[in-house]
Formats: sequence, C-alpha cells, structure tokens
Amino acid sequence: MKLDILAIAAHPDDVELSASGTLIKAKKQGKSIGVLDLTGGELGSRGTIETRKEEASAASAILGLDVRVNLGLEDGFFQNNKESQLKIIEQLRKFKPDVVLINAPYDRHPDHGKGGELAKDACFLSGLSKIQTVIDGQEQDAWRPRAVYHYLQDYFITPDIVIDITHEVDKKIESIKAYKTQFYDPNSTEPKTPISGEDFFEFLKGRWKGYGRLIGADYGEGFKVIRPIGIDDITSLI
Repeated sequence: MKLDILAIAAHPDDVELSASGTLIKAKKQGKSIGVLDLTGGELGSRGTIETRKEEASAASAILGLDVRVNLGLEDGFFQNNKESQLKIIEQLRKFKPDVVLINAPYDRHPDHGKGGELAKDACFLSGLSKIQTVIDGQEQDAWRPRAVYHYLQDYFITPDIVIDITHEVDKKIESIKAYKTQFYDPNSTEPKTPISGEDFFEFLKGRWKGYGRLIGADYGEGFKVIRPIGIDDITSLI
C-alpha cells in the first residue's frame, strides 16, 4: 500500500515520544500512516526485545498505524552504510510515502542522530533509478519522498515547524505508556533510567507546551526542515 506519511525511528518508542501526535492528527484527516523501526531496541536497560515487540504492537493499535515494519538492525551498532541504506530504500520504494519523518539531527542517544542521517541519505538515494532493489521477486521503481522532516527528541532544538497536537495529546500519552517496561511503573523492579521516573512525563508535557506556545496552541510537536518548504498561500501560515 502507498503511505502518505512514514516515520522512521532508530528504536521502537522514538516515534511515539516525538511525532505520534502528528501521526494521530494525520490519521484523523484520512491519511495513511506507518512506522519503520530500524532496531528492536534490544540494548534498552529495561525490558527485553520480546516485551518491546509486544509494546510496539500495542502502541501501533493506539496510533491506528496502517503498517509497522522493523528492519532488525543492530541496536547501538548499526551504521550508515550501503547495507543499511538499501534496507530502508526497499521500504521507501514499497510504501512510496510522500512525507518521511526521521530522528533528530543530534541527541543524547547517539543512535538518534545516526539514525536520522541514515534515513535522510536513504531518502535521497531511493530516488536514483540506477540503484536497483528487488522485493518479493519484483524489481522496484525509484521513489523519493516529497519532504523529509526531523522530529525533535531529548535535546531542545528550536523547531522550524510546529504541529498543533492539543486534541491529540491524550492519545499520544496513551501510545507512550504502551511501552510499559520503559516508562514509569511504581511496581517495577527494573533499573532506573533517565526516562523511567514519574517526572519524565512532566518534562514531556512541558516540552510539548513550550512548542505549542510558539504557535498559540496548548501543545505542539516540533520539526526541523532539511530544505525550504514551498507553499502557494502565505496567509495559510500561522
């Protein structure tokens, strides 16, 4: 199937934390949405790769994703190389998204910046017809997304675009909490991490409020552009 929006993430839960409100809103608008996870998040301090798969499935249902694929690259050690690029190119050409959302350009976790660069390069290379890929026995046509945007993660980065997610924020939080092993659980005996405390959700909501304030909304999600955005009507901008 063809997707309107594909969000690419280094780890399951990256999209839920950073861009799920935008995906929820797009789904309400009748658009098709999907997520491509590069790794299984197997190096996470809490939970296992099996629980992370279950949690990603639950989050997908909450978001109403049309598709979710995991490439199975090695968490922490994947590289921006030909092998990884081709795996992403195959999925880009399969789902032909118009818009691709990718990891932050730099962040606390090195996989985020690395994953963003990998996805950005793959989006460009996917448009080159001399790069040949075959999936399910069929040679694929070249495809390049019309737009690629970095979603913002742990580090504060001034956004170029802010999406109003005021009416999507409750479902966004629900999708994050689907990752039960990763986030706050008063009964958990697993190690504490920078994202497992109860105050982490206060931080998240504060960040979303800060982005929302920039556009006069209660909550927002921020994005960085890779190239200038073209519009037909300047009065459509807030």
